[in-house]
Amino acid sequence: MRSKRYSDQPFGPSVEQLMGERHVTYRGLAEQTGLSAGYLNHLVHGNRPVPSDDVVKKLATALSVEPEHFLEYRVRVITNRLEQMPDLVDRLYKRLG
Repeated sequence: MRSKRYSDQPFGPSVEQLMGERHVTYRGLAEQTGLSAGYLNHLVHGNRPVPSDDVVKKLATALSVEPEHFLEYRVRVITNRLEQMPDLVDRLYKRLG
């Protein structure tokens, strides 16, 4: 089974699905990323917030996907770009409101 390019799941379940598809354990992913297996377990089970973009990129590389695979990463990119365009934010808000 091949992953979709973009996940519509929350971060933890998306990581868990990718780990399952690639037959990667927490320890194996920890070795690839330099993160602890315990921390990864907490991320997957939602006991920690979505990590920084740098950590998301490490995980994406280790799991053979682009960082954009993760919904929260895509939302951050859009949010950061919108913060640079307040006029567009106002127009969108009016249109959605």
